[in-house]
Order: sequence, then C-alpha cells, then structure tokens
Amino acid sequence: MGVTVRTATVAELSAVMNVLDGAVLETDYERVRDLATAGDVFVAVPADDPERVLGACVLDGDEIVAIAVRRRRRDRGIGSALVANAARDRERLVAEFDRDVAPFYASLGFDIRRINDRRYAGVLGT
Repeated sequence: MGVTVRTATVAELSAVMNVLDGAVLETDYERVRDLATAGDVFVAVPADDPERVLGACVLDGDEIVAIAVRRRRRDRGIGSALVANAARDRERLVAEFDRDVAPFYASLGFDIRRINDRRYAGVLGT
C-alpha cells in the first residue's frame, strides 16, 4: 500500500487528534487546530483511501510539536515520510522527545542531545 503525505484539512482535526491521542501524546486541541488552519499539520494517508489518516505531524515553525503513526502502521516508513515532508520547506527541524523514540530521530539524521534521564532534543539541518 502506497502512502501519500499532504497538508491536513481542518475537517480532519478529529482524525489527527485520534492518532496523536493513540500515541499518548500530550497535545492541545486549540493549538493543533490553529496550526492546521495555518497549514502546519501534515497527514499520511493511504494512496487508495485518502480520507483515512494513518499518521500526523504537527509543526510550529521549525519545531515538531507532535508526530505519531497508528500503532499497527508503525515501522513502515510513514513517520520518516512525515518528517521528510516537514523538512522539505525548512532549513532545519527541531524536536524534543522521550528516550524511547530517540532511535527514530537518530535514523533520520537528527543531531541528538540528552536533556535529562527521559527527554532528548534533536536538530536536523543547519
């Protein structure tokens, strides 16, 4: 199954929040709504079913606020495609994340530093 990454519509906000909530990410509905309105939320959808959201990436400037992929769809390159799409129009991306997902960011080329025992920060680009 091919996957397409595109800008999310505000009408897809509930599907985006469902994906983010499924990954147990702390997200603010109003902030995600405002960023979606600004065109800074991207979704990954199956090429043959463009209404079904498999993953989402929320950006605020060059910061990845949240990124998640439905559990059964993980490890198929969807998160990587979301980050690649986000990086396309930005000189750099920054993210703060839990230790468990540090290997994901490292695999994408992020320069990672430890913040504390559980949190890390990463930068991709200049």
